Amino acid sequence: MEEKRFLNVQRVACGGAVGIANSVFGGGGGMIAVPLLQKTGMSEKSAHATAILVILPVSLLSFLLYVWQGFYHPSVLIPTSLGVAAGGFLGAKLLGKMPVKTVNLLFAFLQVLAGVFLLV
Repeated sequence: MEEKRFLNVQRVACGGAVGIANSVFGGGGGMIAVPLLQKTGMSEKSAHATAILVILPVSLLSFLLYVWQGFYHPSVLIPTSLGVAAGGFLGAKLLGKMPVKTVNLLFAFLQVLAGVFLLV
């Protein structure tokens, strides 16, 4: 019972870190969520899928706060949402078919690419 409680405390801490990252940076919470969820015992693919699920409420809350503060640009909502929905569908289909090693390598590559992009 104590082990389960500790695991839940770890997951709450993970959620807090993900929420802060997602809200401050306007995304990226999933990049933190995946490795943190893996450290709490989840498999790689489950961590990726769960990261997407837990980002939804954080993203919605962040969006509402951004709208309230006037940071929302309605002209990009529909076209970007269509692209995100199509990409999300394709990505979910691919995740189920790709080997775990490939998923991890692609994930690491995207993290490095994002870091380089921010530095340049």
